[in-house]
Amino acid sequence: MSLRETRIEKALLYLEPGPLALVTTSEGGKDNVMTISWTMPLDFDGHFAMATGPWNYSFKALKKTRECAVCIPPASMLETAAKIGSVSGADCDKFALFGLNAIASKTISAPCIEGCIACIESKVVKYMPSAGIFVLKATRLISDSRAPDKRIIHARGDGTFTADGQTFNFRKIIKDKLPPGL
Repeated sequence: MSLRETRIEKALLYLEPGPLALVTTSEGGKDNVMTISWTMPLDFDGHFAMATGPWNYSFKALKKTRECAVCIPPASMLETAAKIGSVSGADCDKFALFGLNAIASKTISAPCIEGCIACIESKVVKYMPSAGIFVLKATRLISDSRAPDKRIIHARGDGTFTADGQTFNFRKIIKDKLPPGL
């Protein structure tokens, strides 16, 4: 048998849900962005979950405003995304520091980020403090079908990342299971 027992702490390396996301908030006229790797769809109606906590500067704004934009950067933005996650918005203007171009949202006050594959304007519908989980409802989705790099980044949980490569299309096999519009 080639499988072998491994330290339980490494389970995250196989379960890390990804994709890596840049989450923007806006409070008191200050826009901020944080890097998040813990997101998860909950249904086909635009509900999804995101985990964060008070260690992130954006946490306070997210709890107060109950809205954010979840932007999916391409693999070509990975170094910038890592750097965004390495500094606090309490100490700097991350949009200026990393040369991010804010795009005005239509349903929330937090901006979207130019250059991302997609941005999901979202409202908080529930916060579960015991798990640090925000349940969000998408209010608007914008995407760039012409983006030169559509590779989605996935955090491995240990400071390493992977990017999507080849796509496998089995839509014909599962077409009866897909929700309308997909």
